[in-house]
Amino acid sequence: MLKDFKKFAIKGNVIDLAVGVIIGTAFGKIVTSLVNDIVMPLIGILIGGVNFSGLDYAFGKAIVKYGAFIQTIIDFIIIAFSVFLFVRFFERFKTKDEQKPVPTLTNEEKLLTEIRDLLKTQQEREH
Repeated sequence: MLKDFKKFAIKGNVIDLAVGVIIGTAFGKIVTSLVNDIVMPLIGILIGGVNFSGLDYAFGKAIVKYGAFIQTIIDFIIIAFSVFLFVRFFERFKTKDEQKPVPTLTNEEKLLTEIRDLLKTQQEREH
């Protein structure tokens, strides 16, 4: 069982997943900063200086912080769009690599290649 666990833990997929989680966390911090420090102040200017995160509604003794909810929705939309662009960017490179067909030689081309190589070696021997 320990050997199976070692095989599982050392597999490339697990390592790739761990790297993806770490990079995803860092990417999330970047997007959160983008939203909080750039996008939300601009949206605040457009709507007259309203800060979403401070919006709340008192409902009896409970305070409903709908501004934080709006902020979270905007964060999600920007993160989802950023991930979409990121994946689309890398898919473009992936499809370019996949579009390059691997040249396969026909039997005639293989024979012509062999003849060419034989002629080259004969010419090199003569000179």
